[in-house]
Amino acid sequence: MGRRTVRRRVTRLVDGAPTDRADTLVTEEPMEIRLNGRPLAITMRTPGDDFDLAAGFLVGEGVVAEAADVVSIVYCAGATDDGANTYNVVDVRLADGVRPPDAALERNFAVTSACGLCGRTSLDAVRTAARWPVDDDPLRLDPAGLAALPDRLRAAQRVFDRTGGLHAAGLFDAGAELLCLREDVGRHNAVDKIVGWALRRGMLPLRGTTLMVSGRASFELAQKAVVAGIPALAAVSAPSSLAVELAAETGLTLIGFLRGHSMNVYSGGHRVTPSPALT
Repeated sequence: MGRRTVRRRVTRLVDGAPTDRADTLVTEEPMEIRLNGRPLAITMRTPGDDFDLAAGFLVGEGVVAEAADVVSIVYCAGATDDGANTYNVVDVRLADGVRPPDAALERNFAVTSACGLCGRTSLDAVRTAARWPVDDDPLRLDPAGLAALPDRLRAAQRVFDRTGGLHAAGLFDAGAELLCLREDVGRHNAVDKIVGWALRRGMLPLRGTTLMVSGRASFELAQKAVVAGIPALAAVSAPSSLAVELAAETGLTLIGFLRGHSMNVYSGGHRVTPSPALT
């Protein structure tokens, strides 16, 4: 697992009786994203798939939309005074003609692993214009296939098995087959890693797919799905009111409380078949 986990000694209490033991913790470290050599943002993340994270971050900002928009992504050497490479600084070089983000979109301080929007200067900057509409996506979702997604997501979470401290996001095709899974201490990072994975493989827009997340469905996750051209977002927990509003505005199918064979369809119920009562 490399730098994704660390071992620490802990005292475990069971019925008041202490036991000294080793515990596995998920790693959380800052990653600075530079754009054409200039600092853009710092996000707290779990190391791994860092290039995908940087690429997905830029998709979410509306900066890039296809693999050709990115010339290179590299770790920056000389990140410390002695010139060592910490693998915590990533520089993305954009292709000629690709405009960097407007100053209004830049973060004004570090992004925590809990929220990818905390550094935004205004809510208006959050509503990144989507390049691909999702309302006309012909995806149809079978309730039985949807019910299988949480277990398939959980079965693929290797680091979570060791730590119990990671969010997960999984991208599934129309047949409920897993295309890509990413884990991270930040739920927004896990989604960015999937979107970046797709961008670097020339797969955007992600039509005919469903994004499944292990926690709640926030406005930010709904926005990331829409910007990547994903027509359906499912979560094991609740959506926020703003996520539902965005889903209704854009035609995103939004499903919450997906547990067992029950779920709440908050928007885009016409895609869930054969349940016409949901439309």
